[in-house]
Amino acid sequence: MSTLSDNLVQLQQKLTQVLKQYVQLQRENAKLRKELLKKDKFIKDKEELLLNLQQKVDALRISKDGFSKEEKKQLEKRIDGYVAEIDKCLSLLNVVPKI
Repeated sequence: MSTLSDNLVQLQQKLTQVLKQYVQLQRENAKLRKELLKKDKFIKDKEELLLNLQQKVDALRISKDGFSKEEKKQLEKRIDGYVAEIDKCLSLLNVVPKI
């Protein structure tokens, strides 16, 4: 009977140890998720900054007329993309029922 009791005590100790590890891993997971969200926000902010700087560079080139034919084609494609996005937004706004 004492071996059964000893086995139960060992099992309880192992279970307690596993539960402590589980709680520790949950905390670590939450911390890592929080860090990931911060990194994602940082990347998004940097991408927005890069886009803004690219737009400023394009504006400066336009004002100085320093585009090659290939650069002009790329700029036209980007502008066409912006216009397409604006058209899509406008069409979505027209679909929404007015209250």
